[in-house]
Amino acid sequence: MDLEQLNQKKARLVFLTFASCYFLSTLLRAITATLSPTLTEEFLLSSSDLGLLAGSYFLGFSITQLPMGFWLDQYGPKKVELGFLGLAVLGCLAFAMAHSFEQLWAARVLTGVGLSACLMAPLTGYRRWLDVSIQMRANSWMLMTGSLGMLSSTLPVQWILPQYGWRVIFILLAIFLVMAMIAIAWVVPKWHQLEHQNKDQKDILYSKDIELILSTKGLTSYWHLFRHPDFLSIAPLGFIGYGGMLAMQTLWAGPWMRNISAYSSQDAATGLFAINLGMLVAFWAWGFFNPKLNALGWSPRKIIKAFYPLNLVVQGMFIFYPTLTGAWTWVLFTLCCSCVALSQVAVGMSYPSQIAGRALSAFNLVIFTGVFIFQWGFGASIDFWVNKHFDLTQSYQASMAVFCCCCITAYAFFFLRSGHNIRQIKGNAHE
Repeated sequence: MDLEQLNQKKARLVFLTFASCYFLSTLLRAITATLSPTLTEEFLLSSSDLGLLAGSYFLGFSITQLPMGFWLDQYGPKKVELGFLGLAVLGCLAFAMAHSFEQLWAARVLTGVGLSACLMAPLTGYRRWLDVSIQMRANSWMLMTGSLGMLSSTLPVQWILPQYGWRVIFILLAIFLVMAMIAIAWVVPKWHQLEHQNKDQKDILYSKDIELILSTKGLTSYWHLFRHPDFLSIAPLGFIGYGGMLAMQTLWAGPWMRNISAYSSQDAATGLFAINLGMLVAFWAWGFFNPKLNALGWSPRKIIKAFYPLNLVVQGMFIFYPTLTGAWTWVLFTLCCSCVALSQVAVGMSYPSQIAGRALSAFNLVIFTGVFIFQWGFGASIDFWVNKHFDLTQSYQASMAVFCCCCITAYAFFFLRSGHNIRQIKGNAHE
């Protein structure tokens, strides 16, 4: 057992502290879906502008991931998250004071940078501080906390908005982030860099590729990580499946309900509330059942293979029967997609704790690059089809069809490569 593993009481306190930060991170991530009618009217935004604004947050996320992975492995979750959260406070205040699209965009990028460690920092710490079975539960319940943040970005924000306005909301969020920083400084343990490999970790196969990652520094270690067959097999699904799901959940579900399902802004906010409530329940269930499923031989990869195709069926509803869709369809879509979030668990547990920060951050880069691309790309696609004289419903249908084809391709690659890669890794480990 790792000497740094936490006792139960300390582990719960650390989890709650990190969870509070991730709650605020996902609230800020998803808030643009609720604020999109207000921002569109005030700043005269097109669909492409709206997608670019929402995606700028994920752009900020993406540009920090590779250096952050090194910093997490070397300096630990506490120092890294405190440093980044200071930038998030500045980003929220800048957004509250913005008076142009360019200022909004820059503030969202800064906020994305500042909140980019809110999941990677705890997952890196859990890899060292918690037992393997508890890691699976803690990772899923962090995502559940994230869903609670997204839930809070819907109806609660919609209720507060008419009374105080969106600028006051961002000032309050900046204050809450400062309070979260104080809690992290007080609760999270110090980090001690491990100098030697711990080959007693029975869940890791030390192949030649992993030995190369462990023995190299700088961008070279990322080169070996990105070309590792285990990472390559799941990266497209992370980029398209996970990134695309977050893009739809945090932005395009709202406009779809308003523009295609003819929901009012209040009804759309209620629909977003239902979507995020469904995700909260799904991640709670994954956290509760994952250790039990793992004991029965159901690894995260096996679960994804079995359950992910269900969301492709739901996407067919959006493509072929768009006027019959509504909040219930989006709830089904996100529930069926929720299994793809286990890809982070799969990646985190595939590598030793000495490089967990790099592995998780590299995969997070893949995911949030996908979110940025699909948030912007879906809006650009809608504008493209509208300019080709498609009506709005047809433009949404065509854009969803393109997205569905991307998801099918990513899943097929994952399905075909995973079994092959497991055999290849085992072969390398025994050479």
